[in-house]
Amino acid sequence: MCYELLIIIYLLFSLFQLSRPPDQIHHHSKMAAIGNRGTVTEAAGFDAAADAEKLRGAMKGAGTDEAAIIKVVAHRTIAQRQRIKEAYKQTVGKDLADDLSSELSGNFRSVVLGLLMLAPVYDAYELRNAMKGAGTEEACLIDILASRSNNEIKTINEVYKREYGKTLEDAVSGDTSGMFKRVLVSLLTSGRDESDKVDDAQAVQDAKDIYEAGEARWGTDEVKFLTVLCVRNRNHLLKVFQEYQKISGKDIEASIKSEMSGSLEDVFLAIVKCIKSKAAFFAERLYKSMKGVGTTDSVLIRIMVSRAEIDMLDIKSQFQKIYGKTLHSFIKGDTSGDYRKILLELCGGE
Repeated sequence: MCYELLIIIYLLFSLFQLSRPPDQIHHHSKMAAIGNRGTVTEAAGFDAAADAEKLRGAMKGAGTDEAAIIKVVAHRTIAQRQRIKEAYKQTVGKDLADDLSSELSGNFRSVVLGLLMLAPVYDAYELRNAMKGAGTEEACLIDILASRSNNEIKTINEVYKREYGKTLEDAVSGDTSGMFKRVLVSLLTSGRDESDKVDDAQAVQDAKDIYEAGEARWGTDEVKFLTVLCVRNRNHLLKVFQEYQKISGKDIEASIKSEMSGSLEDVFLAIVKCIKSKAAFFAERLYKSMKGVGTTDSVLIRIMVSRAEIDMLDIKSQFQKIYGKTLHSFIKGDTSGDYRKILLELCGGE
């Protein structure tokens, strides 16, 4: 497990991920967040050794000081947490994640351990867990693969192979089937056009192809949906969705719902929603994880951990806009204890 290499890749990724003017790039700290719309931002006056000592103190003796752990872990960027892990190993001679794992339990432990991982490592870990043992958590495969960029998927593929000794494509192929499997395999190739070029004539043709593959015929030719939705760039697809509405008189999402079912319907809807607005997609996933009786903690944790320093501000504002309540109030009413406390910190206030 070559973590040093991962950290270098990750820090390079965080440097170039943000669309900053070239003259500003050298001002961007190596410890900064990987996105610029997160609730978790780089801690000022950062001292990895002091943080490592605080965490050690929180675990020493009888009982654990969970508040001290939250104070450090929830208020440092992923890059800063990697430095804390190094400092902890140097000063204590043990692995920080291992120590925290043995001290903590339940959902709170899952959040803390997730926060200590590099983003692609966490995604790979979540995908692996979704496919381990009997049954598959299709929602996890969909949430991650439908929303990540080409670069993110390439890195997840590399990490997965290194950590688990097999390709992610092999794992997904062995655990899913039919057209759902084919869509995931297509997404795993990280072959989406990421330019912003829109070919108007092609957009009209794509809309017609999808219409003729679905609404206009008996049965559905799902491959046509795959070809357009998994390969075309975002701006082009937004144009396709407009043209589709003109041709069919229906929103593309309504057509997918009426033409498909199960995991295939879920993955195509997720792709369309992420193309329209990732923040709104994640807001809806969070809402569904908490509404009604019980909480789907796996979804709540995965989104709060993975989006905290990327676009949590946008997710919160979409949540409020769509559901008329704050994400903060939903989390507060649906969780408890230290688990609630750390999620509220990641949520970043009302």
